[in-house]
Amino acid sequence: MNSLDWAVLIAYFGVMVAIGVWSHKRVDNVSDFFTAGGRMPWWLSGISHHMSGYSAVMFTGYAGIAYTYGVTSFVTWSFPIALGIAIGSRLFAPRINRLRSRLHVASPLEYLKNRYDLRTQQALAWSGMLLKIVDVGAKWAAIATLLSVFTGVSLNQGILITGCITAVYCTIGGLWADALTELGQFVIQLLAGLAMFFAVVMKLNDKGIGFLGAWDEPELQGHGEPLVGPYGTVFLLAFLFIKLFEYNGGMLNQAQRYMATATPHEARRSARLSAILWLVWPVVLFFPMWMSPLLVEAQKPDGSDSYALMTEQLLPHGLLGLVIVGFFSHTMAMCSSDANAIAAVFTRDVAPVLSQRARAWNERSGLVAARVTTVVFLGLSMAVATQVNSPTFKDIITVVIKWVAGLMGPIAIPMMLGLLRPFRRSGPTAALTSWALGLLAFWLVNYPISWNVDGGVPLQYQVSIPLAVSLVLYILIGYLKPEDTPERLAVVESVNTDGDGAAAAAAVPAPAGPADDVVRAKE
Repeated sequence: MNSLDWAVLIAYFGVMVAIGVWSHKRVDNVSDFFTAGGRMPWWLSGISHHMSGYSAVMFTGYAGIAYTYGVTSFVTWSFPIALGIAIGSRLFAPRINRLRSRLHVASPLEYLKNRYDLRTQQALAWSGMLLKIVDVGAKWAAIATLLSVFTGVSLNQGILITGCITAVYCTIGGLWADALTELGQFVIQLLAGLAMFFAVVMKLNDKGIGFLGAWDEPELQGHGEPLVGPYGTVFLLAFLFIKLFEYNGGMLNQAQRYMATATPHEARRSARLSAILWLVWPVVLFFPMWMSPLLVEAQKPDGSDSYALMTEQLLPHGLLGLVIVGFFSHTMAMCSSDANAIAAVFTRDVAPVLSQRARAWNERSGLVAARVTTVVFLGLSMAVATQVNSPTFKDIITVVIKWVAGLMGPIAIPMMLGLLRPFRRSGPTAALTSWALGLLAFWLVNYPISWNVDGGVPLQYQVSIPLAVSLVLYILIGYLKPEDTPERLAVVESVNTDGDGAAAAAAVPAPAGPADDVVRAKE
């Protein structure tokens, strides 16, 4: 990087902070901070939903998969995400929007007090927060890895720089700042992605390799196969099922985008826009990665540095800075949205149970608590990021695929299926049992069983078995031990009833306050 690249990077950071300061004017209460007060346009929500699913892991971990295996990086990642969101646009998006408009909640997990009970809500809240700390830690490590390639700063310095900048704008402006910065980041990503795409095409032409003829080169032998290596049919099906839950609210931050729109119809349009973007745009981003074996020789065994090396070689200064800004935009978009979601879960779901003072917070106190929680979460995730390459967490892609995908299912199953009428019989017993045994299945498959299997348990089973266990138990226990009380049925009906008339209003139960829940739990 030279002074021009640094100027582009510093200007980007300045714009992000300025957006956060401007967004501060739109945040008057906790609802504004966490759900934009339900006033976000559907198109902004859709772009925000799309951007909050990216991170620099795409340019490190998935770049390594593209370098090693080729197009399977798209087939087994962005394609199932696009399909999952498209399905969720009808199945989950409108129902999650009604959580805010009908039940008046600001956290995706807040409704679980009435849908199940306090114990279930707390179990999902605590496990979801801990998982997100690890997930976001991997994202910080990914962007810091790229920053070290370009600038020479250490991993920990890169984590500190990106984390602090993100903390400033998302703490000041809440979800509005997240969405508006993600809109700006989308424009930057568009310019940077196209610049890299055309730079690779021109370089291939210089080498006498055509746009389509590249696939016949020896270095890309087998790279056109959709399912190769550990990324086979079972992995694809498992990943599709996982992403159906994860990208429609199971990891919390995407659920907030649905909650932020004005109506269920707009939430559905938001999801559809995000699905289209996930289907089309990653092809442009992945193409340079697929061609990378023809242009660079990766220094790392997993090929995770291939995209960064190619960027340095192909782009002139200025454009190099723009692409680096694109790396930052992906990670900061996801991490800021995650921070906002976890702050919502802690301040709305956890703190009122832990503290009597929290149950008496007014609008100002609640907003201060939300901002403090955001900073604390970012700090914890940055601390975890320094350990990503340790023996416990291993490499970045292992954290993202194995830990996050494997552990998300047991948390998301009770949360997401609890919205749907066919699963109305499943109550607290089904939810807690499926959650606990799903987590146990993750530990067994990934550690004791894997240690005793020659070559270890294949990746597709590591990520799919915990979700399958949770799903089967949730449905089976709900059938054998139904707990569909009138109050729980009212919650289900309130998020499944179209329109805003008397029938819908009558279906809404009286909110259960945290203090009341604590009393009930002791009885």
